[in-house]
Amino acid sequence: MQKAPDAPGRRVVIVGGVAGGMSAATRLRRLDEEVEIVVFERGEYVSFANCGLPYYVGGVIREREDLLLQTAEGLAARFRIDVRTSSVVTSIDCSSRTVSVLDETTGRRYSEPFDSLILAVGATSGASLPGEGVPVRTLRTVDDVDAIDALLDITPTGARAVVVGGGFIGLEAVENLFRRGVNVTLVQRGDRPLSPLDPEMAAPVIEALELHEVDLRLNTTVTRICAGRVELSDGDAVEADMVIDARGVRPDAALAMDAGLAIGPTGGIAVDAFQRTSDPFIYAVGDAAEKVDAVDGAASLVTMAGLANRHGRAAADAICGIGRPSRPALGTAVVGLFDLTIAMVGWSEHRLRAAGRPHRVVHTHPASHATYYPGAETMAMKLLIDPASDEILGAQIVGGAGVDKRIDVLATAMAAGLEASALAELELAYAPQYGSAKDPVNLAGYVAGNLVSGTTRSIQWHELEDARTAGALLVDVRSRGEHAAGSIPGAVNLPLDELRARAHELPEGRIIVHCQVGQRGHTAARLLSQLGRDVVNLDGGYATWIAGTRTVRAPQMSAA
Repeated sequence: MQKAPDAPGRRVVIVGGVAGGMSAATRLRRLDEEVEIVVFERGEYVSFANCGLPYYVGGVIREREDLLLQTAEGLAARFRIDVRTSSVVTSIDCSSRTVSVLDETTGRRYSEPFDSLILAVGATSGASLPGEGVPVRTLRTVDDVDAIDALLDITPTGARAVVVGGGFIGLEAVENLFRRGVNVTLVQRGDRPLSPLDPEMAAPVIEALELHEVDLRLNTTVTRICAGRVELSDGDAVEADMVIDARGVRPDAALAMDAGLAIGPTGGIAVDAFQRTSDPFIYAVGDAAEKVDAVDGAASLVTMAGLANRHGRAAADAICGIGRPSRPALGTAVVGLFDLTIAMVGWSEHRLRAAGRPHRVVHTHPASHATYYPGAETMAMKLLIDPASDEILGAQIVGGAGVDKRIDVLATAMAAGLEASALAELELAYAPQYGSAKDPVNLAGYVAGNLVSGTTRSIQWHELEDARTAGALLVDVRSRGEHAAGSIPGAVNLPLDELRARAHELPEGRIIVHCQVGQRGHTAARLLSQLGRDVVNLDGGYATWIAGTRTVRAPQMSAA
């Protein structure tokens, strides 16, 4: 096993004063009162709540000062940390252990020595959007939100904004601009917003955007910005008073690369389990540093504030000789969009297919709490499982209340190495207003256990067409009223309560049964299988099928 350094560095320089950098600085001080700590931050502010920036734009966070968690003066007083804002580290000399610094306030250039160096430089945007004539901002700094807020204050009611990029920040920008009464166009390069979601799980996101009259442009890019408008690759142009550039970011690894530090296959700074770079006296944390993926053990980029804070602390521990290896990254994430909560952990089905990795899928549509207690909300839950080991490979949940709680349980289960079927045995808190006696996590475990034991067999929504082409009969076991309200074309309606008496009416050959969300379909499949029929259940039922087929396209089947 790798070991952390045995002796603390007496002078630690940190480049970057937000999440990872400031976590490292304050942890260092708590561990060692004597160590000298210098933090360089290129911006004017340190230790600000960058994840809260969109919500200040939307007026949810009302006071600007609430975003500023600490000041340079406060950090000096409480932690004896020398914080230098508006200071850019321009180069690293590994042999002399010095950094070159530009003070942007005075223009002075100078050299600063270090015993240990922590790079918490974050991520950087790609190329600028083409053209000019409309103000373009990101949503990454306090200066950004100040500029956006000022634009909204001087723009008359009915302001128009184009948000470029439908990831986490893009969706947060859309919601908060909507709160401010802005007419929003969302331009997304891919075929669905929040591309880590699988198609059927993205359907509620698209519906929420459409419900709130967001002009959603999928499979589209910005070709040019000119006076008062944004031209798009679909040949259209939209008027705009501002553009929010929320496209993906990449690791800001230029400083490390110029210093000769190893860069990993993802483009991030390569680090070991203690956050050390290829130079044992230099560490890297946050969005610029590579992580180890928890599913396949490969190098990965995970740009989450929680990991940045955790790894900043880990680097400080290593410098002080008490470090423990960092755990692999699960990529647990959650985002709100209007009345939806969208959460994920681990790998998506799309990613598993692209990697050619075998997997099993479970879809459920449970309620947030007991349905007899007022206010229960339905969620769509997807669990991805290794068919050989029963290992949990990932999960996605979209819904209202309770989504965040369930994704955290699943992330904990993944970190603990629990098998998917073991989710059924978790003893989770229950009261009618908080959950059900069979929690949604337990229910997913029951379905996983049935698949492991062979008690049931399932087919996915995007496999249905090929199965029917091959001769399978689709039987809808919902009530006649449900079938009349909306059905899969060509399905035979035979309600579950009549199935036992009328099973003889079904022709020979493979049968696919389905209900609304999968539970009655499981009962029907068990009944027919015990009558000797070749039967599979449509996983997630009609609800999953309709969500998938309403989305742009089904995932491509892997040749593997």
